[in-house]
Amino acid sequence: MLKYHIMNEEEKKIICDWKYEKEYEIYNLESYEAMKEKKSGLANPAHVNNFYSFYDDQQLVGFANILEEEKEVFIGLGVNPLYCNQGYGTEILHYVSKIAKSLYKEKPLYLEVRSWNKRAIRCYEKAGFVIDGNCFEQVSGIGKGEFYRMVKEI
Repeated sequence: MLKYHIMNEEEKKIICDWKYEKEYEIYNLESYEAMKEKKSGLANPAHVNNFYSFYDDQQLVGFANILEEEKEVFIGLGVNPLYCNQGYGTEILHYVSKIAKSLYKEKPLYLEVRSWNKRAIRCYEKAGFVIDGNCFEQVSGIGKGEFYRMVKEI
């Protein structure tokens, strides 16, 4: 059973130091200091209460961003690279669904995933998300890519 709370400053620094390998390097974050200068990402003051840290015992295994929009709720997810492919992403999304339902009632959840990231797509499908429509191109904070939009009713 995971435990979670609103992310604190120390956790933000730790998460920014996570390093993914090979094709997943694209998900490596810039330093927390750089984010603070730009007031972006984990350091965006407008979203300070949107980020949650998830622990298995004493180990920080992942985080989620839960951002309410007008008609739906955007979800962002990151799993500690040491714990990828161990079911934590699906488990975190289970908790995220509960958090979002308690905060935002019946608004559906959505996320966007790069089309090549089969590992993440499988994780999201296990958590009840389904691909909504065709692949689309967009520019994100980490560059241009092909994405799927995935949705989940809560």
